Amino acid sequence: MTLKTKITLGFLAMLALLLSISGYAFYTVRQLDLSSRNTLKANFYSIELGQQMLRGLDALSRDPASAAARRSFSQSLTREAGNITEPGERELVDSLTQNLAAYDQALSRAAGALPPAWAPLRDQTLRMMALNTAALTRKNALADHRAEAANRNLILFSTLAVLLGLGFVASVPEAAVQPLRKLNAALAHATARNFAATIPQESQDEFGQVAQSFNRMLSELREFRSSTTAELITARNRAASIVSTLDEGILVLDESRRILLANPVMCDLLGQAADQLVGRPAAVVRLENDLLQTLLKPLDAPQREQAVADMPVLTIAQRGEEAFYRLAVQDLVSFNEATDKTEFVGQILTLRNVSDFKKLDQVKSNFLATVSHELKTPLSSINLSLKLLQKDNLPASERQDVTLGIQRETQRLQRLVSELLDVSRLDSGQGIQLNFAPTQLADVVRFAEATVQAQLVHKQLALRLALPADLPPVRADVEKTTWVLINLLANAIRYSPAGESIAVRAAHAGKFVQVTVQDAGPGIAAEHHDKIFQRFAQLPDKAGYTGGSGLGLSIAREFITTQGGRLWVESELGSGSAFHFTLPVAG
Repeated sequence: MTLKTKITLGFLAMLALLLSISGYAFYTVRQLDLSSRNTLKANFYSIELGQQMLRGLDALSRDPASAAARRSFSQSLTREAGNITEPGERELVDSLTQNLAAYDQALSRAAGALPPAWAPLRDQTLRMMALNTAALTRKNALADHRAEAANRNLILFSTLAVLLGLGFVASVPEAAVQPLRKLNAALAHATARNFAATIPQESQDEFGQVAQSFNRMLSELREFRSSTTAELITARNRAASIVSTLDEGILVLDESRRILLANPVMCDLLGQAADQLVGRPAAVVRLENDLLQTLLKPLDAPQREQAVADMPVLTIAQRGEEAFYRLAVQDLVSFNEATDKTEFVGQILTLRNVSDFKKLDQVKSNFLATVSHELKTPLSSINLSLKLLQKDNLPASERQDVTLGIQRETQRLQRLVSELLDVSRLDSGQGIQLNFAPTQLADVVRFAEATVQAQLVHKQLALRLALPADLPPVRADVEKTTWVLINLLANAIRYSPAGESIAVRAAHAGKFVQVTVQDAGPGIAAEHHDKIFQRFAQLPDKAGYTGGSGLGLSIAREFITTQGGRLWVESELGSGSAFHFTLPVAG
């Protein structure tokens, strides 16, 4: 049964009850009215006729022959004969009629005297009046009884109507409002994002249908929320993962400069954990953190963008080394649909690690200084030699030595220019052009030995060779491999003390042939083993290193790697250095 039907039936029941009470009251009043009218019409009229008859008899008692009195009595008696309503009244009327006839007969004989029949007429008239009076009294009592019964019934029906009405007042509005309360409570839970508080479906009426639709909506909202929450969690985790893996320090502030986010890099730079930063006002944290104080200082400047741009690169010590960071500030804005305006919601402070660029800048400076020195030394030597050659009295033997010196310095300049060209070619992506062919390493070693022989003699160094006779040929570019070996020998000569020896060994190692250049120099610390193969790398000069462009070993590794081999170093401080490279055996 629908709620509308219930309310309609309730009001129909109230209407039927009211109609019943009204009909009963109307019927009761109508019956009492008819009873009263009949009583007045019958009994009261008979009493009135009896009074008229008594007045006629009184007139006859004064004048027994009065025709008017006789006629008044006779007319009243005739009317009474037509208004008989009570038991015994007919007999009295008939007796009065007979006695009136007897009165007339006796009056004709009495010669004007009052006949004795007058007394029965009066007595019977009084009896008739008494009979109607008693009937009137009885009917009034009956009417009163009926009126009291009607009053009781009306009171009973009215009480039932009131109770039923109160029942309807208490139940019908509650039946209509209670579902609304449940719906309101469910809506309140839904507003609080509690989509599990469904409405119990206790009926099939309109509210039951509303409850069914509402519960279905909650189910869809739960599914939507689950999918949306999963998407948000995925997006948040993705964003958090991206932010956490960035090598830049990120600090997010809201519009009131409260810290919303600090990624691990920023926490490491500030020296504080994330839970010590997030949620706290930056104005409070800056009082206990000098770096944050420095970062926020440009934000307080009148011209913030210019202050940030003018801020120098920050030098921060990390794990015993200096790192360089540059500050960048980005405002966060959001479009407010309610106000149709773009509002400021916070700022992102980014510390970008520019250490590599700083190092490149330093490398560039060092490279320019090194190249300048490398160029200046042979040019100065050539210039001095040319001045010597301009002397006419210079002996021929010395002139020959000066000429050889100019040749060496020129070769030195050519080698430097060649290295620079190789680096330029590698950086431009052109790669290295190699001419592979089966090559005997013994020939390469002898050519390299001849090339550096003058340097060995000049520094009084001995070169010991250990080349097995059955050494297989390798697949290599003769020119590039010779260049590598000459470069390694030149470094060994440069760092070996006078009077020592340099060893060159070769051995068959599986599919490769390994070549080793062993010097007696000061050795290289383990932390610099990889660094020396970087371009423009310069080792500290604590152990007697003397210059170099910093390009030779990096180019040598490129040459060997491109040929399918490997170049590395084994060394300790104070124990000399052994440079090894491998080349594949020619198939």
